[in-house]
Amino acid sequence: MPFSSYIGNTRRGASSSSSATGGSGWGQSLLPTALSKSKLAINRKPRKRTLLTNFLFANFFVIAFVVSLLFFLLTLFHFGVPGPISSRFLASRSNRIPKPRKSINRRHVNTSSSAVVDITTKDLYDRIEFKDVDGGPWKQGWPVTYKGDEWEKEKLKIFVVPHSHNDPGWKLTVEEYYQRQSRHILDTIVETLSKDSRRKFIWEEMSYLERWWRDASPSKQEGLSNLIKNGQLEIVGGGWVMNDEANSHYFAIIEQIAEGNMWLNDTIGVIPKNSWAIDPFGYSSTMAYLLRRMGFENMLIQRTHYELKKELALHKNLEYIWRQSWDAMETTDIFVHMMPFYSYDIPHTCGPEPAVCCQFDFARMRGFKYELCPWGKHPVETTQENVQERASKLLDQYRKKSTLYRTNTLLIPLGDDFRFISIDEAEAQFRNYQVLFDHINSNPSLNAEAKFGTLEDYFTTLREEADRVNYSLPGEVGSGQVVGFPSLSGDFFTYADRQQDYWSGYYVSRPFFKAVDRVLEHTLRGAEIMMSFLLGYCHRVQCEKFPTSFSYKLTAARRNLALFQHHDGVTGTAKDHVVQDYGTRMHTSLQDLQIFMSKAIEVLLGTRHEKEKSDQSPSFFEAEQVRSKYDARPVHKPIAAREGNSHTVILFNPSEQTREEVVTVVVNRAEISVLDSNWTCVPSQISPEMQHDNAKLFTGRHRLHWKASIPALGLRTYYIVNGNVECEKATQSKLKYASEFFDPFPCPPPYSCSKLDSDVTEIKNEHQTLVFDVKNGLLQKIVDRNGAETVVREEIGMYTSPDSGAYLFKPKGQAQPIVKSGGHLVTSEGLLVQEVFSYPKTRWEKSPISHSTRVYTGGNTLQDLVVEMEYHVELVDENFDDQELIVRYKTDIDNKKVFYSDLNGFQMSRRETYDKIPLQGNYYPMPSLAFIQGSNGQRFSVHSRQSLGVASLKDGWLEIMLDRRLVRDDGRGLGQGVMDNRAMTVVFHLTAESNISQADSGSNANPRNPSLLSHLVGAHLNYPINTFIAKKPQDISVRVPQYGSFAPLAKPLPCDIHIVNFKVPRPSKYSQQQLEGDKPRFALILNRRAWDSAYCHKGRRANCTSVADEPVNFSDMFKDLGATKVKPTSLNLLQEDMEILGYDDQAGTLPPQEGRVSISPMEIRAYKLELRPHK
Repeated sequence: MPFSSYIGNTRRGASSSSSATGGSGWGQSLLPTALSKSKLAINRKPRKRTLLTNFLFANFFVIAFVVSLLFFLLTLFHFGVPGPISSRFLASRSNRIPKPRKSINRRHVNTSSSAVVDITTKDLYDRIEFKDVDGGPWKQGWPVTYKGDEWEKEKLKIFVVPHSHNDPGWKLTVEEYYQRQSRHILDTIVETLSKDSRRKFIWEEMSYLERWWRDASPSKQEGLSNLIKNGQLEIVGGGWVMNDEANSHYFAIIEQIAEGNMWLNDTIGVIPKNSWAIDPFGYSSTMAYLLRRMGFENMLIQRTHYELKKELALHKNLEYIWRQSWDAMETTDIFVHMMPFYSYDIPHTCGPEPAVCCQFDFARMRGFKYELCPWGKHPVETTQENVQERASKLLDQYRKKSTLYRTNTLLIPLGDDFRFISIDEAEAQFRNYQVLFDHINSNPSLNAEAKFGTLEDYFTTLREEADRVNYSLPGEVGSGQVVGFPSLSGDFFTYADRQQDYWSGYYVSRPFFKAVDRVLEHTLRGAEIMMSFLLGYCHRVQCEKFPTSFSYKLTAARRNLALFQHHDGVTGTAKDHVVQDYGTRMHTSLQDLQIFMSKAIEVLLGTRHEKEKSDQSPSFFEAEQVRSKYDARPVHKPIAAREGNSHTVILFNPSEQTREEVVTVVVNRAEISVLDSNWTCVPSQISPEMQHDNAKLFTGRHRLHWKASIPALGLRTYYIVNGNVECEKATQSKLKYASEFFDPFPCPPPYSCSKLDSDVTEIKNEHQTLVFDVKNGLLQKIVDRNGAETVVREEIGMYTSPDSGAYLFKPKGQAQPIVKSGGHLVTSEGLLVQEVFSYPKTRWEKSPISHSTRVYTGGNTLQDLVVEMEYHVELVDENFDDQELIVRYKTDIDNKKVFYSDLNGFQMSRRETYDKIPLQGNYYPMPSLAFIQGSNGQRFSVHSRQSLGVASLKDGWLEIMLDRRLVRDDGRGLGQGVMDNRAMTVVFHLTAESNISQADSGSNANPRNPSLLSHLVGAHLNYPINTFIAKKPQDISVRVPQYGSFAPLAKPLPCDIHIVNFKVPRPSKYSQQQLEGDKPRFALILNRRAWDSAYCHKGRRANCTSVADEPVNFSDMFKDLGATKVKPTSLNLLQEDMEILGYDDQAGTLPPQEGRVSISPMEIRAYKLELRPHK
């Protein structure tokens, strides 16, 4: 629903903007910046020239030549013969005329490893005072005026872009919206646009278009295709959804855009090149990078901080070139249009005065279902009698808006949420606007031309004008791609739409489902990798049947993950029943993927044969972690290790390197042993399973730990045995306890327990010692192997926030600590794992949190360097209404309130805590990592496996919000609070590092990279080992090793190379594609991580044999598999022209026969290839 100024709290903020191609007149150019100069002539008014002027013009070249020659001789006389001209000066401003789109002229002048730009978002924050000055009719701006002669030389070219913002789930589920609204909207578009070729429209969400296409008649399908092909309808973005940019991981963003773009290309034959993101609540530079590498040329965004909009508008910088902070070569540049006003609805898009603009939303005329204008003046039908007055009023708004931008090409979005739902509504808009356009266009004295357009029409005309008229400012860095606009780096978090309403609450809302999202991601990735190997090693139709029969469910899993990336999905900002719908879809796909993987491991290990009816026969294995329903916590399936039995456990390593780490399963008996696939004894440890229950701390089951070694992307088998084997039983942990509640302490058999007598206790391994306060059960400090201490005082606190909601975080004061002395504390020490479990005493009888802290002793494993924090959170009843739960680490690191948090798991962003901004505005998204660093190089990092919110409110502090329970709606249209909290577990991996080379000062404005260790820790946390257990035990006397291992890589990949995905993009067409011949059927997406070499410790490279200084070689990457037909492609797997994607280095575009690729740090590269087994 529309959101009108500050009146009425209906929608989050409403919406508008558009795109497509084609059109007549000055909008009809083929490609941006691809026009010859001869076509760009414009009629200018003749100027009076004096005789001198005429003489100079007539003899210009002769005069210029004589002056140049004299200057040259003088220079030669004074300086001597010059040396070779350096490339630095060759690449000057004059050399930056935009070239046709396929050969962007870059200026290789910057030798540093970071971007040189005109604007950074840090600069903006430093400069803005955040006073929220009332600007009059444009509340967040100023009274906009113009002189009137601005359009004499270059007329105002107005593109009105009709659109309809269709949320795939918000107040209704995606299917409810489709049935009630979206299908009617698409029907309306096809019918009304077909009546008049001057009408245009843009559409964004493929989730709805695909659903409509399935239902549509062939004639409707043809009608829509024709509208796209003739440029009346443009698909903008074309992802499955318009994704959130704060919580979504870059894996899922790539997946969701690729899913939508590939469906669109396969079905209609078009590839989008303009992005439209009017409703995400803040914007990430990761998105700009991914879009650029998919072949997108232009972006449009809307929801940025109102003070930033004002500052950019004041300097006509609302259109800019977005460049990545590390990009010294301008290869990531993408053109951006930022909308200037409060919302994307019609009152806030025609110009700065919403009371006027609302009068031109003709769907608000009486007789339609939409609310009337809240300012009191309502739209009326445009007639020949009133058209002059109405057009003058509208054109005044257009002119005022155009003064906020550099060019005289103007974009006017025309739409809102779920608009154009009926023929009558669409006709009212198109009919009235066409009358207004005809009047404007028939009056040359107005120096304006208005028409319906698409984003492609707008951006094409804008680039054409910028090519003709130089809008560059003196000294502006700009870009070689589109001349005349500033360059900018940084991101746009945290968003505020008005006053002190910062949208930092949604970083944490519904954290249970934010966690499920990431589990589905890594499970989908694992299944895609297995599918690729199943088909790669198969060269007969018979063995293709099992993997290809799963293609329908695999596509459903991709789309269910994609759907949840919607900006009301992963954000946690939908109605309860919609959250349930998202959750159910993800749960169904998780189960499907786990069943597929449990069968796939048998095929890959050579124990499942074609004769076993492929997909239909049940698997011998099941996933070790199971969920009973969509909102239940995952539980470990206990292994019933009865006397005389052995249980098979198969581990899958989704990483690119060998994984050596301590793994854990749950068992019902303690008297057991672990053997590897050769029946060799493996040392193991048993410890009691603990739980979040004040009255019963122990479940009666046991956690079995052993150190496993699993090949990269491979499988390894272990056996859990109870009975007559010549192996030592698992060693039992030693327990110590402190508890005022229990007397005597209920020591679980068969363990021995002793009481803790001191005020502090510690657990340690070879690398670090952790010290705890026994009374409150909280971590106090970390001491490294050399005795250097890092103070890390753990604190658990609550904000009281009666005004917070799903979107907004609005605390009343500071967070207050909730832990009192006198809870339960149990330490467990053993061969492989040391643990402190704490159930704290709080003012509530049932604590909202309990937590475990662990260190591992695997011996030369990555785990040994990590502190594992596991928080069990339950804000599940009214005792916790209007409470927001945090954990805070108070260190002695002098970070000066500067910290670093990641954007989408892809890159880091520098954050600074500002006193001029309220507490909630200093909270930022933390999808996977945050760290603080001191001037001495001491660094403290927190890695997460789900997205949450993070802040550093005081020097040395890093705090992370875990969950929030809120009674009230926060006035952004949802109409409810967040009360559907689930019991959940949050896991962090902490690292304390010191650098080995001199740190630069904390004042450095550029983001810092994680260390290589940090990258690997984060990868292991987010891509955990998948454990599968046999459904039935075997008799111990049968000692034949049925299952061995599977090691598909010839050698592990370098440690800084990450396989983002390895997939068969179109599994249902796999066999058919083979008949078609030349097209490779596999896709491999690689990311080379950029890491901070100041933290490179040779002794800490656990299983890290190399980094990617050498090219990656496809030809010998796989064991027993040949990679052929290797060709680079875009990240959406649709573009094969590398220049369109902006890639700079030619090494990544390999001669295919060599199969060697070099990837620059930070880059993500996609390749299509064919796999064939070696004969």
